[in-house]
Amino acid sequence: MSETPDKYVHGHQASVLAAHSWRTVENSAPHLIPYLEPGLSLLDVGCGPGTITLDLAGRVAPGDVIGIDAVSTAIEKSRNLLAELPAPNCQFELGDVYNLDFEEGLFDIVHAHQVLQHLKDPVAALREMTRVTKSGGIIAARDVDYGGMVWSPADPLLDRWNELYHQITEADHVFADGGRYLFGWLRQLPGVDIEMSSATWTFATPEWRAQWGLVWADRVRDSHYASEALEHGLSTPEELESIAQAWIRWVNDADGIFIVPHAQAIVTKH
Repeated sequence: MSETPDKYVHGHQASVLAAHSWRTVENSAPHLIPYLEPGLSLLDVGCGPGTITLDLAGRVAPGDVIGIDAVSTAIEKSRNLLAELPAPNCQFELGDVYNLDFEEGLFDIVHAHQVLQHLKDPVAALREMTRVTKSGGIIAARDVDYGGMVWSPADPLLDRWNELYHQITEADHVFADGGRYLFGWLRQLPGVDIEMSSATWTFATPEWRAQWGLVWADRVRDSHYASEALEHGLSTPEELESIAQAWIRWVNDADGIFIVPHAQAIVTKH
């Protein structure tokens, strides 16, 4: 693992957590659905605001589910959600994916959604996730690939948004195009079988354009994305505002569509 801490490019501002809060098992972990059975134990790594975790908990109840995140803001959000939607088999805790505070072979399933791309050493994290997985259990991982995103109508400022994201992640030594590297990372794990697939998010209706684009407009103005762009000297407040306005134009364009590709894997531990 790198000696310097990982920087989560998006940060945990309200706009980021709002964007993550619409995620469910159905739209964000479809590859895992066939493996979910009542009574299984599950660890959700990088749980964020907890919506996927609680969905998973409902599908494996009465099996125990633990969601962990390295940031207290996310854990507070997930615990608030748990208070609103009680699930006696679910809990949320602070945790470090590089040093999981669990004994070897404890969980039937270890799940990570959009986590590995934000780590400087994803293979080290995967080894630790594998360590706490039972023999015969599975690790389920899914990561986006920013280089594979496509949208219409064309806008040079949205091109710049994507270019800037790549520049920020490069400066932070993490992986904007993590999806395409996922298989290679997994192949470095000993004693596993790997099943790869892919899936997309598609934002085309007015509702879904607003869900994706307005949140990105906010994130470009005020999130870790914005502060990192400025700190590294990669952008200016004026350019960031122009990019935010481009997102708003896209949201309001009846022809607007945005497609987000993901690589996803089911990894079985021998």
